[in-house]
Amino acid sequence: MKFATYRMGDAAKVGLVDAEGERLFDLDAAARRAGAPSAPFASMLSLVDADEVGLDLARSLVDRRGGEADLWRDLEQVEFLAPLPEPRQMRDAMSFALHIRQSSRGARAVQALRATGVEAFKAVMREPLEDLPAVYRELPIYYITNRLTVVGTGAAVRWPRYSQVMDYELEIAIVTRRTRANIPKQEAGAHIFGYTIFNDFSARDRQAAEMQGRLGPAKGKSFDGSNALGPWIVTPDELGDPQTLNVEVRVNGETRARGDTREMLFSFEEILAYASQDETIHAGEVFGSGTVGNCCGLEIGRFLESGDAIELIVDRIGALRNTVLRSD
Repeated sequence: MKFATYRMGDAAKVGLVDAEGERLFDLDAAARRAGAPSAPFASMLSLVDADEVGLDLARSLVDRRGGEADLWRDLEQVEFLAPLPEPRQMRDAMSFALHIRQSSRGARAVQALRATGVEAFKAVMREPLEDLPAVYRELPIYYITNRLTVVGTGAAVRWPRYSQVMDYELEIAIVTRRTRANIPKQEAGAHIFGYTIFNDFSARDRQAAEMQGRLGPAKGKSFDGSNALGPWIVTPDELGDPQTLNVEVRVNGETRARGDTREMLFSFEEILAYASQDETIHAGEVFGSGTVGNCCGLEIGRFLESGDAIELIVDRIGALRNTVLRSD
């Protein structure tokens, strides 16, 4: 199943997207019409908390009421919000070796750009890649990012005034279910509610400056709209293996990168098990995979301009679309 959060009037509602990705089913209205509990559809967090009860109810409502045309809306008529507008926590890993190696070189190039100029940037980008630091193969490390800056597909992201170098990052993200600590790897799959696309917008010049202090990325990745999620959440039974997804980045309709998720250093189950060591992971958290190799401007030396339209496309999930606009 695919679950979306969308706007109807002044309210945010939860809907189910059909298999063809063409229509959306109003779960709350269907529940009320059927005399069934509507509380699981009050918000996406409510549905996550309802767990199997909520999922079974959603299936039942589509089976029983799916033939009623007035409960469906064409997607073109829907204003989508982030599928999980305010996660309970948000973490981002680094699971792709090519991205880690290329972004390390890219970060040095941005520092050279800040210090000397464009030619220095180009010179660094021609340097050979460094070896992958061993820690990335030993531990599924991550950082905690800002759960309060989430936007959805279609949102215009305001370029922070303190930055001149704006970038995108294509990632896959999971939403957790079932609150628990010390989750065994072999049981971690049962704690995944679903998958969505994550654009980890980044102010590269500020990030490069901050991370010289070996702490961050702070304002490099924390500004209004910096975490875009969407267009919806796909349940594991519908998605299948998340490490067999082909991905594509388009900017203004031009393909900037293609890649896939086959080279993840750690699976989502391994990341989740690691994070839960002596720490309770709550239902409704978001974990990012880290950027798929080649799928950010830092790796290829091409950044965003004000007004650019960014489209992140992932097999079996859909497309996350945003624009970036300068604030001044």
